[in-house]
Amino acid sequence: MTGPDGPRRASGSDGGDFRPAGGGSDLAREEEERAVEQALALVGGTTLRPGRGRDIPGTPGTPGTPRASGASGGDLSSGPSGSPGNDRRGSSGPTGNGPDQSASTDSASTDSAPVGGSPGGNGPSAGGPSGGARATAQASGSDQRHRPGRSSSEAPAPNAEPATPKAPPLSWDRARAVATRAGRTGPPATIRLPLDRALGHVLAEPLGALTDLPSFDTSAMDGWAVAGPGPWAYEAGAGLLAGRGPDTPLPDGNAVRIATGARVPPDTTAVIRSEHAHPDEAKGLLHARRSVVTGQDIRPRGQECRSGEQLVPAGTVVTPAVLGLAAAAGYDALPAVPRPRVDILVLGDELLAAGLPHDGLIRDALGPMLGPWLRALGAEVAGPVRLGDDAGALRDALASSDADLIVTTGGTASGPVDHVHPVLDALGAELLVDGVAVRPGHPMLLARLPAPGQMKGQAEGPYLVGLPGNPLAAVSGLLTLAEPLLAGVAGRPAQDAYRALVHAEVHGHPHDTRLVPVVHRAGRAGGRDHVAPLRYNGPAMLRGIAAADGLAVVPPGGVRSGTEVEILDLPWAPATPWTEGCFT
Repeated sequence: MTGPDGPRRASGSDGGDFRPAGGGSDLAREEEERAVEQALALVGGTTLRPGRGRDIPGTPGTPGTPRASGASGGDLSSGPSGSPGNDRRGSSGPTGNGPDQSASTDSASTDSAPVGGSPGGNGPSAGGPSGGARATAQASGSDQRHRPGRSSSEAPAPNAEPATPKAPPLSWDRARAVATRAGRTGPPATIRLPLDRALGHVLAEPLGALTDLPSFDTSAMDGWAVAGPGPWAYEAGAGLLAGRGPDTPLPDGNAVRIATGARVPPDTTAVIRSEHAHPDEAKGLLHARRSVVTGQDIRPRGQECRSGEQLVPAGTVVTPAVLGLAAAAGYDALPAVPRPRVDILVLGDELLAAGLPHDGLIRDALGPMLGPWLRALGAEVAGPVRLGDDAGALRDALASSDADLIVTTGGTASGPVDHVHPVLDALGAELLVDGVAVRPGHPMLLARLPAPGQMKGQAEGPYLVGLPGNPLAAVSGLLTLAEPLLAGVAGRPAQDAYRALVHAEVHGHPHDTRLVPVVHRAGRAGGRDHVAPLRYNGPAMLRGIAAADGLAVVPPGGVRSGTEVEILDLPWAPATPWTEGCFT
């Protein structure tokens, strides 16, 4: 190409940076040295010298201008720096004519989009205006923490440099372990709730008895308290009633009527049930119809517990029975863990809040389902907020939330309107789980946001569980990430793992775990209890999970009939036992 002042040439194969060919042998030598250094850096990890590989001179005597290092326009300063793990996507080969590395994302995985990626693509093109700045910031150590699957926490730019190659999704077991640890990062808060408000909360401390139970010897039956051998003399009258009665000893050879729960007089030998006693009113004597054993039908003091003894451990869910026990032990209020507060954000322009699906629009199944499900897991849940596919609205909602956990639906993959990853990156969130090797639900994620108004590395804000948009895939995300996370935040013990026999061959994914809705069935004719897989278990289906009482954890490759599989219980049981029918 010829310009007004003579021949001009392009510095890269894309023809994007034309400059005068002048400059003499110095410029040629500098170009040759740069090419050699770039090759050494890419092959051997040699650190480029300052000023090399980023700025090139313009016309003699003028400051250097940025240039693209290869066909993709990438900034070579983001390439290897001599330190393991610093290799960044976007660098071209030594001569700048190799394939564009930014497009080498694993095409088999579309679980989530790299930060700042173009719609539907695997990442942004390199060499944009912010590329060099971001690479330089990393080289200088300004990026203070690494987040799995993300190379920087800076706000995404339209032409930002590509993200670090996305790490493979975590295994299902490991993802649940990460969620469990995240929920238990600190001691749970403690509040004191009166008994009438404590139902459903979790005890923050062990519940110890404040007194002996019972606190005195009491009669276990309506009958007669007797002392010594019979027959026993008695006097007519009402006798001893619950809540009333003298504290005087009962002399040998005497009997007194006693009601259930009444305090037994000192020196009482036994209580004879009314139906086992025969009072002779004419003689004023009581006869026993059966032999009398010392201590029979008497509840001795401390029979149930002694003062200070632990009644139930910390982490116990306060049920009606626990309330009754606490009241009997003398409690007016209980030390409890506040229920985790959860915000639900429903994403997607295609969702209807009411009416029949029409014109490509579908009903929102997750908004009505998630709130009750999360409440069943012990959370305090606000009503779902529908945001559509609006990145700005999503960012505002995340930045302003004061919940303990935010649950989003949809937008976690790499489609043209999947905004969750870029927004999290812009907010400086820390990605703890970015994709799980489970079907359905593999694009799920778990992140920790900074506190509102804070920068990354300072106070930590709410967790975020990003659920896929397909309903059963969202259920998978709930049980994989939200359930163990909430259990930790609420101080609940983790769900006990158990295995059950499966009566059917269950096909598996070649590489990933599968979660399959199952229903428990009693064994017949002496057979073992087992679980049966349910039909309608596709990612977008809820018909199977609506009939299920658990999910079978099916390892890669599937299982044969008669194999034991791990079972995840749902937080409720079906009101009616399901039988063979349309659900199976």
